[in-house]
Amino acid sequence: MLDVTFLGTGTSNGIPVIGCDCEVCTSTDPRDTRSRTSALIKWDDLTLLIDTSPELRLQARSANLNHIDAVLFTHAHADHTAGLDDLRRFNEINQQHLPVYASPTTAEALRERYAYAFVDHFPFYGGKPDLTLHEFAGSIDMDDKTIVPVPVMHGQLEVSGFRFGPLAYITDAKMIPDTSMALLERLDILVLNALRVRPHPTHLSLQEAVDIAAMLKPKRAFLVHLSHETSHERASALLPAGIEIAFDGLTVRTGD
Repeated sequence: MLDVTFLGTGTSNGIPVIGCDCEVCTSTDPRDTRSRTSALIKWDDLTLLIDTSPELRLQARSANLNHIDAVLFTHAHADHTAGLDDLRRFNEINQQHLPVYASPTTAEALRERYAYAFVDHFPFYGGKPDLTLHEFAGSIDMDDKTIVPVPVMHGQLEVSGFRFGPLAYITDAKMIPDTSMALLERLDILVLNALRVRPHPTHLSLQEAVDIAAMLKPKRAFLVHLSHETSHERASALLPAGIEIAFDGLTVRTGD
């Protein structure tokens, strides 16, 4: 079994955006309410969280999530890390440290920003996050599974996508190098960011994401990290068959 649950599918502002009365921010379509982007991967008995968005507590409650085996960080921007403190509840429930995985650059930022999470101050679990930080420079072996980091460029910043067997998750990309494209072949499911219709200097646009999916030819593709410039319904109407707009709470399984 391998599936992905989209805990959050919005851009860094989240939707509704503070102080905005646009069509999307006032929409009654629940698919237009998008918390900051994060995801849950369930791969047989392994449960993995990708990023700790600012809404992690609410996302975990909505998904009835009470256990994770590890956290994978794509990069250190606040919309992908600001919920890190909520990891302490998983320490409390499971009465053990929680491993987190990040590239060396992301790990350095996490240590600087959340130093308290990597030091054992308290003789009990739950008062703060108790995390063990693992830096990856290649594949990550976990139980009998191999997770393949996929480097992509977010403007001038290298961020990490991840491949889990026939499923890959990419967010905040503007450019995917050829070496990383080669890591994304023969997928059942590709998750890819698509900020808006208009071009953006550090994020893929809707058409750019469609073009990448057309080159990679996954069986299904799902777009995340959408801004409030595009509603779920209008964005969906622009997409070819086989590519869909993800929404908060959606679960997709390989083989479906």
